[in-house]
Amino acid sequence: MKIYVYGSMAYDRIMDFPGYFAEHILPDKIHILNVCFTVNGMVEKFGGTAGNIAHTLSLLGERPTIIATIGRDYDRYFSWLAGKGLSTEGIRIIEEEFTAGAYITTDRADNQITGFNPGAMKHCATHEILPPEREGTMMLIAPANLGDMARYAETCRRHGIPFICDPGQSLTAWAGEALAQWIMGSTILISNDYELELIMNKTGRDKESLMGLTEMIITTLGEKGSLVSSRKGDLRIPAVKAGRIVDPTGAGDAYRAGLLKGFAEGRHIETSARMGSVAAAYAVENYGTQEHSFSVEDFLARYRGIFGPL
Repeated sequence: MKIYVYGSMAYDRIMDFPGYFAEHILPDKIHILNVCFTVNGMVEKFGGTAGNIAHTLSLLGERPTIIATIGRDYDRYFSWLAGKGLSTEGIRIIEEEFTAGAYITTDRADNQITGFNPGAMKHCATHEILPPEREGTMMLIAPANLGDMARYAETCRRHGIPFICDPGQSLTAWAGEALAQWIMGSTILISNDYELELIMNKTGRDKESLMGLTEMIITTLGEKGSLVSSRKGDLRIPAVKAGRIVDPTGAGDAYRAGLLKGFAEGRHIETSARMGSVAAAYAVENYGTQEHSFSVEDFLARYRGIFGPL
């Protein structure tokens, strides 16, 4: 199967706050919020939704086409991708911008505050997706440029390509009806539970009404696993226990990669979502969104040890 992954390419600057955000935010003063969190230090990692998902897919033996924009500081990222056998043909270089940058601070309860500079992501990607070939095509549209997100969804609808809507951090920028139009005709709408509430509020639709726009809704629930909802009912997918919890950043993107791998192999949705849970566990065991590594054999052995035969 041909897999397209549209999303962001970014450099993540990850910081750990040794306390709890809640201890320093006064609810009755939230309207004049002015806080400073002193962190233990900072590390820079390769990130962005498209880069993260493609990284885990490469570990699973897939070679997706990344569609994104990147800034003039692209050299290190392109070298990183080349080392994984990933093509950069779908990534547009914007010479007048820096690559998008995320500044992520995580407290002891795994709560996160993120500042994001879109940089090159303000510009549109130019790579065109082709009509499905004999082996099939699927696209995941993750947070990045809103115009691109809408355009690629329309292209998928026109060509009959199954696509996954993953609005994530882009939700604050969508107007309600435009968001509903973007979701319309998708195979899956995937989000965490907070984002799902925001989608419902923005579109004015409850979950049942959203099911009229998409075939399936997947809600990730952190340590509680995920919920796969369709017109046939709900499937509860347990989280895979991590050997050690180091950094939750990127677990959602790894989950999406495992899910896509399942679809690429023609697996049932329950099996595909379980593969997502296994991939997510690898991500949280490492510091950074593209630091985890495994062989396909190790991945399958871990899956079978938890869920039984594929």
